[in-house]
Amino acid sequence: MSATKLFDAKTFQDFWKLVVFIIVTTLATALLAITIGNVTFGRTDEYKAVFTDVTGVNKGDDVRIAGVKVGSVKGIEISDDARTAVVTFTVDSAQQIATTTEATIKYRNLIGQRYLALTNQLVGDSSAMQEGQTIPVGQTHPALDLTVLFNGFKPLFQALSPNDVNTLSYEIVQVFQGEGGTLESLLSHTASLTSTLAEKDQIINALIDNLTEVLEHVGDREKELSRLIVTFRDFVGGLNNDREAILGSLDQISALSVETADLVHEVKDPLLEDLREARRFSDEVAKDKKQLDDALQLQPIKLDKIGATATYGGWFNFYLCGLRGTIRDAEGKDQFIDLYKPGQARCNLG
Repeated sequence: MSATKLFDAKTFQDFWKLVVFIIVTTLATALLAITIGNVTFGRTDEYKAVFTDVTGVNKGDDVRIAGVKVGSVKGIEISDDARTAVVTFTVDSAQQIATTTEATIKYRNLIGQRYLALTNQLVGDSSAMQEGQTIPVGQTHPALDLTVLFNGFKPLFQALSPNDVNTLSYEIVQVFQGEGGTLESLLSHTASLTSTLAEKDQIINALIDNLTEVLEHVGDREKELSRLIVTFRDFVGGLNNDREAILGSLDQISALSVETADLVHEVKDPLLEDLREARRFSDEVAKDKKQLDDALQLQPIKLDKIGATATYGGWFNFYLCGLRGTIRDAEGKDQFIDLYKPGQARCNLG
């Protein structure tokens, strides 16, 4: 009996644990579904807005005023003229929508999610919109075209790391959507660049002035520039026509370079030896510079006297009686060599 009562009590305890688990799980699931589905339980009013482009907008996307969620998108359909799209959305009844309110589709993040931003301008002569009214196309703005935007920043992105690209891309989107809160962050990322440009202000101004002058000269020589372009085009066309011959000559030039390199390698040692000997010869000539200068200065005078003597008649004769040469040995001593000795009696007359 006691065992049966113990069993019943244990079963009763497990039952209540199961009930609590089911309740907690159900509540968590419901909360998750409400969060994902953007479900609201308060009273809402339904409105419509006409857009020229609603690419990326889906049912359930947020509707925000000043960044605060006030509703959600309920549906999207094509208008009767098939040129615009009509977005149906709900807003909390506590929020009044003015007839001058502007609707803008903005990027929620870089993966493509969007939301509908309302600029509530219930001021002056504007009046509140009635439930079911439509915001006209003149007061709506489609989403920013990221393809065109990022193509403009493509050269900058190529110089950045992937993490920097993601951060900068998100901030660029936020700035161009009019969310000024991220402008400070974007400017801080480019502060170093602008500081560098500011430091080079004079150089940049000089560069711009020089480029302006160059462009003016180019403008003045428009005809000559046109002829140059045409001539260059013909030149390139000629190269294209002769490309096979040019490419073939490159092989011959390569072979010639190899042969020239071998030739230079073979003559290098003899050439260096000749240069060394030439240097020694020039040093010897430099030592006797004074005697050489004197001989060169006296030579014209002697030749003039000989020439004057020879002009008196045909009886002026020369007879070689002897020829002696002088060389200097390695020890610096002069050595005399008789190249020709007198062999005639007339040479002994003196």
